Amino acid sequence: MASPIADLSYRDYDGPLMPPTFRWWVIAKQGILIASKKRGLQVLSFLSAWYYLAMMVILFFIGRFAGGNTGRSLDPIMKRIVWKDQFLHGFSYAQLPLLLIALILGAGAIANDNRSRALLVYLSKPCTKMDYLFGKFIGVFLPMFLIIAVPTTIFYGYCSLSFADYGFLRDAPWLLPQILVVIFFSTAMNSALVLAVSSMLDQGRLAGAAYAAMYFISNFFTFAMLGTWRATEGTSEPAKTLFYASIDGIQIGLCKAVLATSGTTPFGAPDPNAGNALPIPPPNLWGTLAIMLFITLGSLFLAWRRIRAVEVV
Repeated sequence: MASPIADLSYRDYDGPLMPPTFRWWVIAKQGILIASKKRGLQVLSFLSAWYYLAMMVILFFIGRFAGGNTGRSLDPIMKRIVWKDQFLHGFSYAQLPLLLIALILGAGAIANDNRSRALLVYLSKPCTKMDYLFGKFIGVFLPMFLIIAVPTTIFYGYCSLSFADYGFLRDAPWLLPQILVVIFFSTAMNSALVLAVSSMLDQGRLAGAAYAAMYFISNFFTFAMLGTWRATEGTSEPAKTLFYASIDGIQIGLCKAVLATSGTTPFGAPDPNAGNALPIPPPNLWGTLAIMLFITLGSLFLAWRRIRAVEVV
């Protein structure tokens, strides 16, 4: 037999009743807490910043080696380093770890709720479809953004303090806000895409496999376009445009367009094939940004349509 409620003090409460304004944050916070306990997230977070860490170690030892010579021996090395390209490399080399992080954070975000019929519970409470979707989106977007933005900011601070005399701040006065804008839009697109795939399935593993397949199939296409570009000695306009027609390609294209660079060799190393490298120029900035916004908003709309408080047979 059910016992009566012992504490009835709530019946005399006459204080303010606050509206549930941040319902989405409860969902986002829960998603972040669950994902943070998954094995491998910390390792992948470290791997996503490996280029910045390696660059700081290299620059530190070069500076210590040249310290006894008033820094003049650093000049030949510093002249080879294009600072904005170091941020381009750091962002580019983080793409694969960020894919795996997106799978950990978002592959099962909606799919597992579909399997457990949790949407029946979520949407039976004072929680709208928009609250639910926005909470899931922030739960994927916020950790991914911080994972790449924090090491980028640390690397920028290190370079601005250590290499201001070598033109770092003069050559790249707006570099940090530019790269943070790139990270914002690329992370938003990744988060929306993985949630759209997750909303169409009822198992997180299947959603992760589907998103990974999309990523790698589109990546193989860009490698084919790169081969065509080099085979035509940089004269194929379709290859130049379609090189960025992949999940990571369009993100790298946005980074190149915002930083206005085609890229140089990593770590400022001399390129023995500089005359034959044929770096692919950046795409049109506004066109690339428009495509990314279309993909992001379209993916969120698709996920919103798939969120239904009905039992799927």
